[in-house]
Amino acid sequence: MAIIVTIVAIVVMFRRQLFPKTFNDEVDMLTDNFKAKIFNLISGFEGYASHAYHDKIDPPGVYTIGFGSIYNWDENRAVQQRDVINKDTAVRWFFIEANQKVSAVQSLVKVPINDNQLLALSSFAYNLGTGALQGSTLLRLLNQGISKQIVANEFDKWAYSNGKKIPGLVKRRSQEKALFLS
Repeated sequence: MAIIVTIVAIVVMFRRQLFPKTFNDEVDMLTDNFKAKIFNLISGFEGYASHAYHDKIDPPGVYTIGFGSIYNWDENRAVQQRDVINKDTAVRWFFIEANQKVSAVQSLVKVPINDNQLLALSSFAYNLGTGALQGSTLLRLLNQGISKQIVANEFDKWAYSNGKKIPGLVKRRSQEKALFLS
């Protein structure tokens, strides 16, 4: 009996390495309260689209669907022009991506931050990608312990596409900045 219990314990302990993550494993990292906040924040910016579309500020050939997804999680590939999803799928994909962004922000930020700052930075990363955050002056200043106001002013610099200020990005960065400062 002890051998069986030991084997079960080992399998459970290494489950994440032995088996692919399920959707629930991806989402469980976020608390229900945080999930509601991040969904309300980001979905308010992204909106919902059941059919893939080309966002004018994205590079040619990059399609968006759901709540800003550019990756088709069910088929393990980039979103394609012909893709169509329902709202339940869009929400599921959203939380997979949101969890990844939150995890990335948590690993990139080396100083203590509050939940609102985590939300703001996760929204930023969801929109621009973790690479943009990783290489940003915003992150560098934050990790250097520079004042919150100076760090927050860096959000304003990310409201451009192809050298043009985009009203939707101005609004988004303004709300992220306010959230970061709260």
